[in-house]
Amino acid sequence: MNSDEIEIRRLQVSTHIGVPDEERATAQKIWISVWMRPIQGFGGLMDSVENTVDYAKVAGEIEHLAGAKPRHLIETMATDVAALLLNDYPLKSVTVKVEKEILPNADFVSVKVNRDA
Repeated sequence: MNSDEIEIRRLQVSTHIGVPDEERATAQKIWISVWMRPIQGFGGLMDSVENTVDYAKVAGEIEHLAGAKPRHLIETMATDVAALLLNDYPLKSVTVKVEKEILPNADFVSVKVNRDA
């Protein structure tokens, strides 16, 4: 079984997110990490970017998605990113983690979703 994986760690994006209206009123930073398991294993890529998942394009699409509309929950952001990646790329599965600095006595709060194609 192919377990090859592409990871983008802690991509910083700007978005309007939060439960109270006041929190969503101003754009804030969140961090999104993704672990993508492509259908094509790395052994068959023939050293060509056309045969793999273009992680620069993935990062740009995540940034666009984050800024496209306000959301209440980081859970919603995580599921939206997972759906986008599974829909747009040849992946067997994806894991998405979203981090937000919100609690005063914690580094961050995070959520993680795992989705299969």
